[in-house]
Amino acid sequence: MIGSLSLPDFPLLLAPMEDVSDPPFRAVCKANGADLIYTEFISSEGLLKGTASSRRKLDIFEGERPVGIQLYGGDEEVLARAAAIVDATRPDLLDINFGCPVKGVVGKGAGAGVLKDPDRMVRLTAACVRSTRLPVTVKTRLGWDDHSKNIEDIAERLQDAGIRALTIHGRTRCQLYKGEADWTLIGRVKNNPRMHIPIFGNGDIDSPQKALEYRNRYGVDGVMIGRAAIGYPWIFREIRHYIDTKEILAAPTVEERVAVCLQHLKGALAWAGPVHGLREMRGRYGPYLKGLPGIREHLKDLVRLSEPEAVIASLQSIGRQYHGYALAAEPIQLVNYHTNCTI
Repeated sequence: MIGSLSLPDFPLLLAPMEDVSDPPFRAVCKANGADLIYTEFISSEGLLKGTASSRRKLDIFEGERPVGIQLYGGDEEVLARAAAIVDATRPDLLDINFGCPVKGVVGKGAGAGVLKDPDRMVRLTAACVRSTRLPVTVKTRLGWDDHSKNIEDIAERLQDAGIRALTIHGRTRCQLYKGEADWTLIGRVKNNPRMHIPIFGNGDIDSPQKALEYRNRYGVDGVMIGRAAIGYPWIFREIRHYIDTKEILAAPTVEERVAVCLQHLKGALAWAGPVHGLREMRGRYGPYLKGLPGIREHLKDLVRLSEPEAVIASLQSIGRQYHGYALAAEPIQLVNYHTNCTI
């Protein structure tokens, strides 16, 4: 339970990723087993100013519920007023981003920049809790650097401030996305007898086996998946199937990959229009079609085409050309996108 929101046992969460977690992407992840999904993070200042990009990120649809809207900001009053705006859009919860490590966000005293000042983090959280009727949750990291991994203390203080769930990414801000995520402290937070809210783990979950291993080893209530879902939304159904049966599902066929890529494309066209929809899809085809021999030339054509009908026809042609091709199983590559703010 997150407040009054009921989730399945060991829910699988789709991470909020800037320039990735838009409605069309969320829809394909939801259709493939994500239990709770989040929007891209939204600037509280941008929301108050009414910027088009910030307002557009408030778009949520009934078919993707339960869905959380994520905010970031470093000013208590501004964040509280933005929370009231989010409340009016009626998501299922409001999440605060205290984990994005990108310099432009940190430099404004927001995202992971707040990790330097736990007192301010608590004040910002309490201001949000007071300003909305929605359950408020937080996503953050272990600490600012290796010398300030203070998540155990912060978790208790955020719970006291009124949050209803906490997601922890197993890296510090200074690590960015380098090295292996350390879940040891996540496990300590979860097993702290004073903690009673759900604790979700995040970082490097890229296979069903790892998801189950980390559940058993650290006792977390659920896992959040970000980069591993880009171009591979089947990760959610594969994890759920493995947890339920201990069996590995067969990888999606080329036909399935093309079909979901087409679903994603059509969703982008419907949501953003033909010009912006095609532009936003340019970087999405590659992950869906990775591993097919000679696919680079097809990808070059896909990003050059300027008419939706031509792109759809090209994807259908790829499906016919590679019909029956068996893709070799390979580990999911957790690629860092320069604007990717999954935490």
